[in-house]
Amino acid sequence: MTQTVVPVEGVTVEKVAVQEIAVQEVAVQEVAPQEVAPQEVTKDTSTEKLTFQQYLFYEGEPDVLYELVRGKLIPMPTQSHLHTNIGKFLVYKLQGYFAAENLDLVANSLATGVRTEEASSRIPDLVVCSQKVWEEVIPRAGAGVLDFAEKPNLVVEIVSSNRRSDYVVKRNEYEIAEIPEYWIVDPKKKRVRVFTNPSGEEGYSFVDFGEGEEIVSSQFPSLALSVDEILSPPIVEQLIKEEQAQLKQLQEEAETERQRAEAERQRAEKLAQRLLELGVNPEEID
Repeated sequence: MTQTVVPVEGVTVEKVAVQEIAVQEVAVQEVAPQEVAPQEVTKDTSTEKLTFQQYLFYEGEPDVLYELVRGKLIPMPTQSHLHTNIGKFLVYKLQGYFAAENLDLVANSLATGVRTEEASSRIPDLVVCSQKVWEEVIPRAGAGVLDFAEKPNLVVEIVSSNRRSDYVVKRNEYEIAEIPEYWIVDPKKKRVRVFTNPSGEEGYSFVDFGEGEEIVSSQFPSLALSVDEILSPPIVEQLIKEEQAQLKQLQEEAETERQRAEAERQRAEKLAQRLLELGVNPEEID
């Protein structure tokens, strides 16, 4: 039997079939779950604040030092060669001074931090503290930071790009932390500013020392250190070579004197023996 299809005006059988298939595909797409690509979660340190304890164990970019300022991480700028050389020279001079004066103090520029506020820790270019404090800091896990009770005797900042930070912001923090002495070495202005007496009625007082002058330190009154050699320091390794050469010369001179004294002693012994052989008591000879 032949089936008769009654056409609908304007619609063919083929169009109806295509529309039905399209509807089915849309339905399948609506029901099928969509795959979502996994997103990597990153830690935004530019806005997140850290506690002091978190900062001690923070691991950021390699070879980048961070200070903690009211909970925010502040990366420190790269030092120039002059900056580094000034720091090395100051450590060398202070270490020599401490040894000569038999002082139990340590000077270092090993990125030692100094806590200045509840959630702030600075990294001066140079820190001087007692040997006892330093021995307690060395074995600690995490960043080496002197806490409130481990007050350094001296901190030094060498001015680089952010002048206001050294002259205003850090000055205020070190003053409030009552660090006894703070030096600002300023190669651009050719001077060293020495802050002292943080507990005074008006806080820190300061004296500027310029070219041709020697600095005066209340912490180290007999220290001989000129502004000229600080701003244009000699190469520390060369100074050490010269020291070693002088030491070697002194040792050679001491050995020559020892040999001379030994030869004199032996000559005296031989003379005394000869006198005894002649029947003369050498002790009776004036």
